[in-house]
Amino acid sequence: MVYMGLDAEEYDRVYSDRVLFKRILAYFKQHLKKMIIVIIFLVLTSITAGILPYLTSLIIHQLEFSTSTTIIIGLVIATLLFNIITYLFNYINKTLSAVILNSVTYQLRADVESNVLIQDLSFFDKYPTGKIVSRINSDSQNFFEMAQIFIDSISSFLVVIIMLIPMFLIDAKLTLIFLAMVPVIFLFTLSFRKVARKKTLQGQRILAVVHSFVQETMSGIQIAKTFRQESTLYKEFKEINKKSFKINLNRALFMNVIFPGLSLIQGVMLGLILYFGGDTVLHNPTLSVSTLYLFIQSLWGLFFPLFSVAAFWPQFQTGMAAAERIFALIDSKPQVIQEDSQKINRIRGKVEIDNLQFYYNPEKPVFDHFSLKISPGESVAIVGHTGAGKSSLARILLRFYEFQAGTINIDGKDIRKLDLQDYRKQVGLIPQTPFLWADTLENNVKYGSPQATREEVLWALDQAGGKDWVENLTDGIETNIRERGKLLSMGQRQLVVFARVLLQDPAILILDEATASVDPFTETRIQEALEKIMEGRTSIIIAHRLRTVRHVDRIVVLDHGKIVEQGNHDTLMKNNGYYARLYNMYFKHQSYEFINEIHQQS
Repeated sequence: MVYMGLDAEEYDRVYSDRVLFKRILAYFKQHLKKMIIVIIFLVLTSITAGILPYLTSLIIHQLEFSTSTTIIIGLVIATLLFNIITYLFNYINKTLSAVILNSVTYQLRADVESNVLIQDLSFFDKYPTGKIVSRINSDSQNFFEMAQIFIDSISSFLVVIIMLIPMFLIDAKLTLIFLAMVPVIFLFTLSFRKVARKKTLQGQRILAVVHSFVQETMSGIQIAKTFRQESTLYKEFKEINKKSFKINLNRALFMNVIFPGLSLIQGVMLGLILYFGGDTVLHNPTLSVSTLYLFIQSLWGLFFPLFSVAAFWPQFQTGMAAAERIFALIDSKPQVIQEDSQKINRIRGKVEIDNLQFYYNPEKPVFDHFSLKISPGESVAIVGHTGAGKSSLARILLRFYEFQAGTINIDGKDIRKLDLQDYRKQVGLIPQTPFLWADTLENNVKYGSPQATREEVLWALDQAGGKDWVENLTDGIETNIRERGKLLSMGQRQLVVFARVLLQDPAILILDEATASVDPFTETRIQEALEKIMEGRTSIIIAHRLRTVRHVDRIVVLDHGKIVEQGNHDTLMKNNGYYARLYNMYFKHQSYEFINEIHQQS
């Protein structure tokens, strides 16, 4: 059955078991010394564990043929000591294994998180955040469990090899009967391998769907409650959860066939050993009852490690599927091209865009042979209807998205050749919707400038429109403003974002409808600060508010990715063209003249 949401992502890849195994081993090679110690103690544990059945058989033999209490007590003490030694060896082995496994998982998570963070915004637009989080958390945990199975299987393999030696010495015939059944065990378990990988991948993908849905639900809970959609969300969750239940139950039922099947083979094997062993005891005095007991005890000791080794590959598929998903995310490449990493000092802010071509969808280009020049220190407002390309231009300038053709030069240098970190330090973006962290107000302001002092933070807040409101907070600037800044009003959040960018002291300032979500009073405070901040800086303003538009050096009017008009407010109004129509539609009602006219008419 095919379930919605179980398709592979575009960046997913299919890796062979050999390639996956090689990459997994590369993570363990970093801990080679510890691995050697683990293997040594695995061998020692296996040896001591193999001796215990032999000591038990000696005690039984002494009880049958000897009356010496001293020898029996000695053997019991030896058995006790070997149990203690086995425990100590196993403790050291498990402790070191835990260190290695957690270190490997830590490094794997660090690698995948590092690669996710360097992806451009188009990656996060395309793939749900919940699914990405699922790969980082759930799949890395599955990888950890797979690595644990791997080490346990090595231990089990050593136990099997070591215990086969005394079993051959006890009775070669019975040992050969046992070995004849071993291929049957491996053929049985290996038959589950491919289906196990497929069902495991389905389980991990549906889990990612559940994570994605829950995260989206929690993010939009206010909207859901506003429109009274709690019951609808619950029904949708039940449907997704039901799919998860069916897929994981189907996988569990399939995987649970393995060990009952092995138990059946074990019963057949044990029956054969008892039949031929019992016959040997009755007709061949060289094999005593105690020796047969030792063999059967050794056999019982072999069953679990043998089954662990045999069932390793089907169980290993859970981790292999997780590793495949994680490595696919690690191997995904950012779309933003950085041809070089040229370091830059303070830029002047000259922007030259020539023949720019950009699209999200090839069939619907946003910009086609678009050109624009902005002088250092010039303030330019970008206006136009929704979908004209205003916000896309801001994202391209910040290198959040890769453009397909053309050039963008800053101070005569191609931005594709500039070091991204250096470049973005000098370009400040103030978005329409502010985002704040669940941290103190101070830390949120200096998020991009962690070295800033408290005095500088207070200065930035004051420059961004006044800091008087900070004193009304419970702990002032040290107040934890909670997730997404829930403790603050929308206007206060925008002031914090404004201060954050100001503290960074960018050479180029981009305001993407920065005052569209604030109240008129806060907007007035921000606009007053803007006039000071924009002095000496190249400023690009994407605005829906009249006041900002009227005070810029130049207005660029866009229509479907093309410049249809340019000039200042008064000139464009006299031309009575596209901007004038746009002004009358969007901006006129915001002007003082319009308000006075309405007042006089009333």
